[in-house]
Amino acid sequence: MKVIGVIPAYNEETRIQQTVDACLPFVDELIIVDDGSADETYTVAKAIPGVYAIRHAINRGQGAALRTGTRAALSLGADVVAHLDADGQHDPSQIPTLTNIIKDNQADVVFGSRFLGQEPKGMPASRRFLLWGGRWFNTFAQGIPRSVTDPQSGFRAFSASAAKQIAFKQDRMAHASEILKLVTRSNLRWREVPIQVTYTPESLKKGQKNTDALKIAWQLLLGIFTKS
Repeated sequence: MKVIGVIPAYNEETRIQQTVDACLPFVDELIIVDDGSADETYTVAKAIPGVYAIRHAINRGQGAALRTGTRAALSLGADVVAHLDADGQHDPSQIPTLTNIIKDNQADVVFGSRFLGQEPKGMPASRRFLLWGGRWFNTFAQGIPRSVTDPQSGFRAFSASAAKQIAFKQDRMAHASEILKLVTRSNLRWREVPIQVTYTPESLKKGQKNTDALKIAWQLLLGIFTKS
């Protein structure tokens, strides 16, 4: 079964080579979606053997980049599509931890969780608190089962049929909760597995801020009310 990795990237020219090198042993093909970077992310990614590089002309958001990459992966004949971040927080050696479950026909969607036994490295207490709050928000505002332990994991894998079925629309950070909602309300078989996440000062500086939680909640609520 062909596994294709999809990595959204924004201003990652200094890290993308290292991330790609770590991923390639665990996927059959790799797609990098440069989401309108102001640096040379696209140029660097395009020059790496074994990588399909796609570029958004403007910054559209991580969700939009993942949607573009997922469609490209399916067009390339992916049997399994794996999402992970470009900033080095995820451990690419754990890609098989997610994808093998799908290959073995034990699930259609697998989510990596930071809270199932592998303690996150370098996670600030404020980030842990916000994710705890996000879990409760997902339950009460989104109807996502309380059993879901990680409300904003970007490390996940889909079977091809599941990837086609889950038509998420959120362009920015709220896509993670939207995907959880769509999957857990569907007839798809899903599960969470433990993953190791490592935070560094650089990734924390570039990643989500504490104030982003309010933006995510607003985007999700707006989606609910707009749909209704």
